[in-house]
Amino acid sequence: MERDEIVWKNENRVSGALCFKDTRVPVNILTDHLRDGYTLDDFLEGFPSVSREQAQAFLELAYDDVKAATQPEKADARVA
Repeated sequence: MERDEIVWKNENRVSGALCFKDTRVPVNILTDHLRDGYTLDDFLEGFPSVSREQAQAFLELAYDDVKAATQPEKADARVA
């Protein structure tokens, strides 16, 4: 899934929170649920407007973003 298929943000809706696409469910509710020991199934049961595919894609996207942010800069491979 592409990023714009997973999340959306509108400064004039849901207080500008980052939400799952086509819902009014802020993504931080998923991260809060997981942090508090709830499962992905618990989250999906409570927020049926979010698809499993969206939630899993968001978690993968978040992982990829953190991974990219923590990668050391690649050294210039050119030899002078």
